[in-house]
Amino acid sequence: MGEQVVSVASYGVEPGLRFAVLLDGNGGCRTLDMEAVRRWTPDDGVIWLHFERDHPAAAQWVTTKGGFDPLVAEALLEEETRPRVEAIDDGLLIILRGVCAAPPEEAEVSSAEIDLVPLHVWADQRRLVTLRDSGHYITALRDIRLALDKGKGPKQTGELLALVSDKLVRDLEPVLDTMDEEVDDLDELIFHGEASEVRERLKQLRRRSVQLRRYLAPQRDALNRIEHDDAPWLKERDKLRFREVIDKLMRFIEYLDAIRDRTGILHDDLSTVISERIARNSNRLAALAALLLPPSVVAGLFGMNVGGIPGVNDTWAFIIIVAFVAVISVATLMVLKRINWL
Repeated sequence: MGEQVVSVASYGVEPGLRFAVLLDGNGGCRTLDMEAVRRWTPDDGVIWLHFERDHPAAAQWVTTKGGFDPLVAEALLEEETRPRVEAIDDGLLIILRGVCAAPPEEAEVSSAEIDLVPLHVWADQRRLVTLRDSGHYITALRDIRLALDKGKGPKQTGELLALVSDKLVRDLEPVLDTMDEEVDDLDELIFHGEASEVRERLKQLRRRSVQLRRYLAPQRDALNRIEHDDAPWLKERDKLRFREVIDKLMRFIEYLDAIRDRTGILHDDLSTVISERIARNSNRLAALAALLLPPSVVAGLFGMNVGGIPGVNDTWAFIIIVAFVAVISVATLMVLKRINWL
């Protein structure tokens, strides 16, 4: 096979194709264009093709030129998917989830905007085909591609697949760390912040943890199935890396469970704080009503428009009544303090 080097840094030059590289078996690669991809044969070496799943050109290649079984092609282009693995002949159909981050040229994305997005994979002895949606950006694949450009990447398909899985799980750690820090912040805000804001942030955080776990649990099962697959191109060293990835993923799932439990506890604490605030305000209102009750009764009695009200013709009657009301109010205040209402 002749030289088909396009450019080491070419991404998305071909319609629907993010990149295509031919592994040299020593940790490096050569970048191919679509014409070189069409001329590729398994004897040329291991090839890695990365497509935009929702691009018409990529869909056409998968269905007509990729040499896939129709059921495999349909699964690779499927819209709604969950992590799973299917062994078909000597290859593996794999659906995984990775962290969707912002492209390098864009500003940093907040944790609330981070999501797990599907990565569709076909792997056999001489070929790895990956597909992700054009609106998503998975840093794990970028890192592997950069390592290949530097001559420090994987050498064969099993190692490449294990490295992709490892990088996908690795990118979960900063997301979980950010969520844990947010739980700590909310723990402080419960007693000092606005209740409505804390409640909304708790709701979003708990929903995000449940959503992440929804995909990580089946992803653990999928990786476990890859590890136990008897494909000849999966070496013992590759399976050892898969075991390490599975262990790390299990720890992350436990971490998510802990975050979910902590948010539940914080929600209960928030409810308790709100109840205490309501009770305290109710006590204050009750105390105020008790303080105003004697003046209201006296004012009501002397405000009746009937005959026989004492002090009508006495110039000191108003001052005496005001003094009497003040004394009663002070006495009521002392009683309320004595019984710990104030």
